[in-house]
Amino acid sequence: MVSDTSERILDAAERLMVSRGYNAFSYADISAELGVGKATIHHHFPTKADLAAAVLARYRRNNRRSVEGLFAAVSDPVARLEAYVGYWEDCITKGDTPFCIGALLASEIPALPDIVVAQVRGHFADLSSWLGAAIEDGVAKGRLKAAKGSRTAAETLMATVHGAMLAARVAGSDPTVFSAIARPALDQLQGAGKA
Repeated sequence: MVSDTSERILDAAERLMVSRGYNAFSYADISAELGVGKATIHHHFPTKADLAAAVLARYRRNNRRSVEGLFAAVSDPVARLEAYVGYWEDCITKGDTPFCIGALLASEIPALPDIVVAQVRGHFADLSSWLGAAIEDGVAKGRLKAAKGSRTAAETLMATVHGAMLAARVAGSDPTVFSAIARPALDQLQGAGKA
C-alpha cells in the first residue's frame, strides 16, 4: 500500500522532472514544495534514482490502464490514435502536463542512473507496442496505411508526437504548434495528402 505522503512525493517529483529535468531538481525542492523534511523523502525513496524510477513506473502503470480503457471503450483504430494526439493537445492547452516525462528523460539518458534508464526504455517500448497494435488493427480493417510496416509507422508517429511536444514547448507551450505537426502524421497514416 502506497502512503499519501509517498504519493505526494511522487507527484511533486514528477512535476519537477517535467518542468526541469532529472538533474535540475533535488530533495530540497520537494521538501520546500511539500513542507516535509528531506529525511521523510529519503525514508520513502532512499535515492534520487529510486524516486525517479518510481515516478516512471507509476507513469507507465497509469498509461497502461489508460490504454486498456481506451482499447475497451473505442474499437475504431483511427479514433484510438486521435485520442492519443488529442490527449497531448489537451495537456498542452491546460498546461497541467505539457510534456511526456519519458520523452523528457530520454534526452538525458547519458547522464541517468541505470534504474531510471530502464524505466525510460520500458516506457518507449510500452508506447511503441500500443501504437503498433492500434496501427496494425487499422491496417487490418483498411482504415490506416503503413507502407513500411506497423512498427515503423508506430515509431514514426511516436517520434513526431514527441517532436511536436518539444516544438510546442519552444513556442511557449502553444497547442496549435503541436497540432500543426502531429495532426498531419495522423492524416498520413490514413492515406490523406497523397497524390
